[in-house]
Amino acid sequence: MPEGSRNWLRRGVVALFLTFLLLLLYALWLLGPTGREAVVRIPRGATGAEVARILEEAGLLRSGHAFSAYLRFSGRARRLVPGVYRLKGEGAFRLARALTGGVKPLSVTLTFPEGERAVDYARRLSQAGLDGEGFLRLVERPGALKPPYVEGRTLEGYLFPATYTFDLLATPEEVVRAMLRRFEAELTPPVRRLLEERGLSVHAWVTLASIVEKEAGSAEEMPYIAGVFLNRLERGMPLQADPTVAYALGKRLPELSREAGDFQVDSPYNTYRYDGLPPGPIANPGQKALLAVLNPVRQDERGRPYLYFFHAQGRLYLNVDFAGHLRDLARYRYASPSP
Repeated sequence: MPEGSRNWLRRGVVALFLTFLLLLLYALWLLGPTGREAVVRIPRGATGAEVARILEEAGLLRSGHAFSAYLRFSGRARRLVPGVYRLKGEGAFRLARALTGGVKPLSVTLTFPEGERAVDYARRLSQAGLDGEGFLRLVERPGALKPPYVEGRTLEGYLFPATYTFDLLATPEEVVRAMLRRFEAELTPPVRRLLEERGLSVHAWVTLASIVEKEAGSAEEMPYIAGVFLNRLERGMPLQADPTVAYALGKRLPELSREAGDFQVDSPYNTYRYDGLPPGPIANPGQKALLAVLNPVRQDERGRPYLYFFHAQGRLYLNVDFAGHLRDLARYRYASPSP
């Protein structure tokens, strides 16, 4: 080969190598770190191209197309884990590892207190970035989610108060299912036997426990209050529980007003106007209220059934007859009698 041809070939090889090197460096730059940090939401079912676009728009990538190609050729596109992530733009390779199991998606831990309503739980979910409105709609119209023991229209009362950890992509259905599973953990064989012995359905049990939860000032009072209500139900006496009126009106207890006629509201939840239990729970009771209904204190030391109670000066006062109830009310100058 002539010397000129060899020089031309060498120059061509060098040029080709330099071009390849430049392309490689450019590709590495495209896939390299950006120094940005962002919280990104990777939806369920998102494709590699969609994830790449999300990361590029968040400033974590310079080229979504290059990242999408890498995901496809590396096989990672099929292993993407949906969720909400806090990520740094440390380069495509680290981002790909993070989104395929290398980093756990962000989650939120929420505590739902005893005695709150579904609307209160929905507010907590919304404040945490979850779909509180969708949760409340599902509670009110549960459809196939409603367990057979729920006799009412909604799931109020069966959203067990506890601490839960949810993925930030958790759907209302996933949240409701978690709460129902936790409630069903309370339906142990011993509890079911006690319900049968007491002649209580699950729905009546939860409904009464929700009223006890709202009436009691402490866990120690719950068995006594449950005993009063069970005695009154047994005798056909109205429960006359203020929290049921508050629920009927969508009010809080301190907002109730006799002068405004609140206690005359014509609602099946008004236990001043209608005997027996209301149609369903008025709140979501905790374990202590549920167990209090199954293990009530119904009699005084002389075996007389408790039929009345009220709170005054931080104490629960019990009575076996109305005359004694009135005497104690007058003694402690209590203006708003409870049952």
